[in-house]
Amino acid sequence: MVVLACAVSMGCNRDDDSIQQVPNVPVNITVSIGLPLFAPLQNPGGWITIQGGSQGIVVYRIGPDQFAAFDRHCTFRVENMCRIDVDEDTNVTAVDHDCCESVFSIVDGVPLEGPARRPLRRYQTMYNVNNNSLRIYN
Repeated sequence: MVVLACAVSMGCNRDDDSIQQVPNVPVNITVSIGLPLFAPLQNPGGWITIQGGSQGIVVYRIGPDQFAAFDRHCTFRVENMCRIDVDEDTNVTAVDHDCCESVFSIVDGVPLEGPARRPLRRYQTMYNVNNNSLRIYN
């Protein structure tokens, strides 16, 4: 009975990354892609990091009208407040080798390596082609 109680109440694995969720911080940011600060987003494959969310946001341009935006807060052992950084060798992965020891895709947020099993927290994006701006929100 003890094993069943453990499994039902919280799972017996203390290293389970599902114990805490990345904080749901309100986000409503608009960036003007024509400004020099956001120039990397002018072409598919470009990315930037901006302030916002729990640990910052990484924004990636997938295609002409398609963007992805993710919180940089690692989903493994959320309480450690680990922040992922884009791997400039690949430009499509984000890593945190020192804190959460995980690698994520910045195209879809899924974990690729390491102990993290949950994807990065994704934010909605809306691209306005008329004024070349991107809204990031939840």
